[in-house]
Amino acid sequence: MKALVLTEHGPPEVLQLLDRPDPRPGPDEVAVAVRCAGVNFADVLARLGLYPDAPPPPCIIGYEFSGEIVEAGASVTRFGVGDQVMGACRFGGYSEVVCTAAAEVQPLPDGWTHAEGTALPGNYTTAYAALVRYGSIRAGERLLVHSAGGGVGIAAAQIGLASGAEVVGIASGWKHDALLSMGLTRVVDSRSDDLVGELRAMFGQEEPFDLVLDTLGGQSPLRSYSLMRAGGRLVCVGSADLVAGERRDSARVREMVRSTARFSAQRLMLESKSVIGLNLLRLGDVLGSTAEYLRELQPWIGSGSIRPVIAAAYPLAEGAAAHRFLQERRNLGKVVLSVTDGTE
Repeated sequence: MKALVLTEHGPPEVLQLLDRPDPRPGPDEVAVAVRCAGVNFADVLARLGLYPDAPPPPCIIGYEFSGEIVEAGASVTRFGVGDQVMGACRFGGYSEVVCTAAAEVQPLPDGWTHAEGTALPGNYTTAYAALVRYGSIRAGERLLVHSAGGGVGIAAAQIGLASGAEVVGIASGWKHDALLSMGLTRVVDSRSDDLVGELRAMFGQEEPFDLVLDTLGGQSPLRSYSLMRAGGRLVCVGSADLVAGERRDSARVREMVRSTARFSAQRLMLESKSVIGLNLLRLGDVLGSTAEYLRELQPWIGSGSIRPVIAAAYPLAEGAAAHRFLQERRNLGKVVLSVTDGTE
């Protein structure tokens, strides 16, 4: 099979299309002919050597996909050859064939493209875990979403709106009209020199938010925390601010680690606020699977309350361009690799 291999840590061009042996499923696994593979910011971090959960190069990254089952293990009874599915894998998604546990796949929703299905196992399960399971979002609350124009950001906004919350986003200026058309109440420019001040002035409150989804890391969680009222929950799901340029910047990494926001248990107790960290891969390791989150999204899928927005689909051989597009934050929605022509 062909696979997009991370040959070493470095700029996007270290991703090379190479031949690799076809994987074979174990007794509880399925082999899927990949139609689309998701590209996530975690993949950019893995390429730069900044994602500790990623395997060392040379390796195949990518942990979400959609496609058609071509082989099922002896113990698999729920799926069969030819089934159209979407799923998660412990890396290996940037390839023509991927094997994963049958528990990690779900049927592709009726009427959805493979590109749309690819967004569910990563972006929407992350947003669901962050907002519903960890964040306990409630109707009438006010939610702030960082990077609201990205794959996870749009997923979070849709889940927030479906839960009856008021949703406020932070995004690049050119994305604002599209986000407002999706139902967000307000959107603030991510390049603002006084983001906190603007948000406070916008609502006339020192602490206007009940729940904040922070994807940036560094000092951003501290600013997010300052915007939450008593009872507020801050869920941290990423470290996008680690990335500057196409190669690992060790000095920047050290500075970010040094300056990363820290919260004392005493402060959290006195102010009655929560700070929560979420790493979906680690959570999946403990739970055995995060597929239950996909199942719990089904009512919203059926009602049309949630549906991914696809920013771009690149051929597998153009993975470097896909990474550069995402890293430069030129996407509004999900970026995917189209492994089979005509299925995006």
